[in-house]
Amino acid sequence: MVKGIEATGLPVVHLCTVTPISMTVGANRIVPTIAIPHPLGNPALDKDEEYALRYKLVEKGLQALATPVDGQTIFE
Repeated sequence: MVKGIEATGLPVVHLCTVTPISMTVGANRIVPTIAIPHPLGNPALDKDEEYALRYKLVEKGLQALATPVDGQTIFE
């Protein structure tokens, strides 16, 4: 689906826990996340810490979206 959306001219960021799968499906902008059951959070953290973690991941995704890339790029 990532490649299909990008084929229309819309850039896509794939936030994922298993980056090799993203590479296999052809995602160009890849942002690694936390864990398979909780990709954008960590229930072990308190409310404020988890909010900060989520904010950071979404911010990283937006930065990746605004970054021109030539081929597959993982944004650590």
